Amino acid sequence: MRDFILASLATATFLFARHAQAVAANPLPAPVEITWGDTGALTVGSLSLNGPDHKVLQDGFDRATKAITELKWIPAATEAPVRSFEPFPTPTAASKRRIRRQYGTNTTGTLSGVNVQIADTHAALQHGVDESYTLEIALGSENIEITAETVYGALHALTTLQQLVINDGSGKLIVEQPVSIKDTPLYPVRGIMIDSGRNYLSKKKIKEQIDGLALSKLNVLHWHLVDSQSWPVELEVYPDMIEDAYSANEIYTKECMIEIIEYAAARGVRVIPEIDMPGHANSGWKQVDESMLACINSWWSNDEWPLHTAVEPNPGQLDILNNKTYEATGKVYKELANIFPDNWFHIGGDELHINCYNFSSLAREFFASGKSMGDLYQVWVDRALPNFKAQANKTFVMWEDVLLSADAAATGVVPKDVVLQAWNNGLEHINNITAKGYRVIVSSSDFMYLDCGYGGWVGNDQRYDVQVNPNATDGSPNFNWGAGGGSWCAPYKTWQRIYDFDFTQGLSEEQKALVQGAIAPLWSEQVDDVVVSQKLWPRAAALAELVWSGNRNADGNKRTTELTQRILNFREYLVANGVMAAPLMPKFCLQHPHECDLNLNQTILHNGPIA
Repeated sequence: MRDFILASLATATFLFARHAQAVAANPLPAPVEITWGDTGALTVGSLSLNGPDHKVLQDGFDRATKAITELKWIPAATEAPVRSFEPFPTPTAASKRRIRRQYGTNTTGTLSGVNVQIADTHAALQHGVDESYTLEIALGSENIEITAETVYGALHALTTLQQLVINDGSGKLIVEQPVSIKDTPLYPVRGIMIDSGRNYLSKKKIKEQIDGLALSKLNVLHWHLVDSQSWPVELEVYPDMIEDAYSANEIYTKECMIEIIEYAAARGVRVIPEIDMPGHANSGWKQVDESMLACINSWWSNDEWPLHTAVEPNPGQLDILNNKTYEATGKVYKELANIFPDNWFHIGGDELHINCYNFSSLAREFFASGKSMGDLYQVWVDRALPNFKAQANKTFVMWEDVLLSADAAATGVVPKDVVLQAWNNGLEHINNITAKGYRVIVSSSDFMYLDCGYGGWVGNDQRYDVQVNPNATDGSPNFNWGAGGGSWCAPYKTWQRIYDFDFTQGLSEEQKALVQGAIAPLWSEQVDDVVVSQKLWPRAAALAELVWSGNRNADGNKRTTELTQRILNFREYLVANGVMAAPLMPKFCLQHPHECDLNLNQTILHNGPIA
């Protein structure tokens, strides 16, 4: 007998199940409010939909019921108290008894319908759309009752329902107890970033990521379409740009992009495109006019790092002082803004290097007049942003560099309607951006970069040719022993690292209101179709719960330990649904709750973060 923590907490509500036997179903992300009954299981029969005539709703219902009936899901990891162990020095556990869950054979009724009420069936899938829902399965009812303000809230209700209906072990589908859920996300921006510029990602694999997003209630796919290494995006305005795709088979046509956008929209996922400008520019652009680019023929590292022209090969930046730059970027932006319907468009803006602009005669003359790199960036802000607005009036997202780069931040006014994406220095930069009155998307590399910790990737690197630890005497970390091994943002970001990020810590209420949510990037220098799902999932699911219902209970205590079995189970559920997520632990840990914890003390995280 036990009270089982089921969910928390956006409204500071922390509810407990009050029934003799805790349920196995443990949906991720944990709902804000969930209350289970104690009168017994309900059989789930053939479900029919009763709701508004809406294709998104009908298709979502069809997907959910197909998953329910075909998977006949049995939870792979369930919550239970950690078992008793003999105290040190006896290494043998006090009990080897394994508790097997018994669902019982008696049910109290049969569910046959899903009634859905939607207040606004015409709401567009744009920033801030209402995603709240309620889900009620009452004792004695034959119907599952769902209410939502928009169809997108209803979709979230259906993905929750998928995780509530389970196989009782005999093949019969049940909901274990009557249940009442009230749910709404903490943040309007919840997503991942994929990068198809360094390595191509197929349409099939991108759709797989969208499936993972929808199942975990993430609602944004930030698509970093191109980079200096390749240009896979086919455009009518400049058809020769795809000469810099890796091959004719690694191209996104207009039809392909629209298909991906529509696939995502049907699942409540916004697709925000990014064309990184004016940095990270080489491939594609040089097919338009090489004269509007700087340093594309330089040696990127210069074999003397202080003089590097790019942080990775191959180098190139749009020449900010060349008028052709604004004609070309305006046309590219306009065509893509018409393909991607989201009201937000990411225009990049990170990692500008003055060394690159030393290869531009226009820039050299500019600097010789006493102007700085920040002054040059301000020229871009003052010319490019109004030019883009004139082509298609959207909200721009930019990397934080335009405001905070130590070497290149714009020296004048950056419009306050620009949304900034924070990727450096964690809490410090989030605080700095919001203190200046800007909206922010959290993507802090210290917590959320999913490509970190895999070592370096550039070749001909003498730093690996070290046979003996040069710091063996004092044990201090160095390149090959205990440090990053060439990964600038090492170490690897575990699901616990992501989930434990209190990214509004120290902010005023006014600043907190400017935080739009979080996006976990996966840069693709070492990522393609073969590994993309394993590197994103299920770690992105930890972010999903963090930005949906938070990581703390009503007492302010971290609930990371509670998430353990939930995310282990969710990984298995992702794989069952075709999302090839990586394992987080040996399967032993799924089957033996909390026996793989570092600490037997289950409240260790209640003491607060390590200083």
